[in-house]
Amino acid sequence: MTGNKFNDFVEIVKRLRKECPWDREQTNDSIKAATIEEAYEVVEAIEKKNNTELKNELGDLLLHVVFHTIIASESNGFTIDDVIDSIREKLIRRHPHVFGEVKVSGSAEVKKNWEEIKLEEGRNSVLDGVPEMLPSLQRAHRLQEKASKVGFDWEKKEDVWKKVIEEIEEMHEVEVKRTNSKDKSDYENLYEILESEVGDVFFALVNYARFLDVNPENALRRTNSKFIKRFGYVEEKIKSLGKKLSDSNLKEMDFYWEESKKII
Repeated sequence: MTGNKFNDFVEIVKRLRKECPWDREQTNDSIKAATIEEAYEVVEAIEKKNNTELKNELGDLLLHVVFHTIIASESNGFTIDDVIDSIREKLIRRHPHVFGEVKVSGSAEVKKNWEEIKLEEGRNSVLDGVPEMLPSLQRAHRLQEKASKVGFDWEKKEDVWKKVIEEIEEMHEVEVKRTNSKDKSDYENLYEILESEVGDVFFALVNYARFLDVNPENALRRTNSKFIKRFGYVEEKIKSLGKKLSDSNLKEMDFYWEESKKII
């Protein structure tokens, strides 16, 4: 039944591609941003623990998979069968401990074997395959994670924290030097160095988060959400006084901010 439903769904998308003016105009390039958006909506539904939303968002994401494939097939790129065959073969090839005779001691060894198999498939580097379009925190996490699987990693969590402190101090030193600079050219040149040092701080923090088994992208997304809720509380309180935020002051806003922290 599931196979028939999937085939019916593919036929529906093919018909839309032929008969709907908007669908007919689309290209893989024109809908790529929407594909990313759908993936984020899946994540949002997961975080809300809303199965109804998750079901619907997964359907939207499946639509994009099929739609991208149909567009590609029109120029003899590949078909939906090719997509399924490709992922089927990859899963079997990369799980020799399931479909072959390889023995593993646990998930850590599975991950290590996974990276080695990808190199055997023709990857030039362990770090290949981490998309440049990933959010930077998430990309840093994945790069560090992949390097760690082949042994390029810190041994002690405490040393990672020391590195965080070291990078913060280096960033601060450049910031002070830039602030005290009297030469305009030197001031501008130091900005690039400062930007690099700020990046090093984030990278080190991401590394430390990895040692804490915390996904930094998820952590920052949660903090962003918390900030929005707390700032919204401040806005509502100021509004209840018959005032605009622009009519308020930092002391007043900070009072309600601290109040929001007891609630949110």
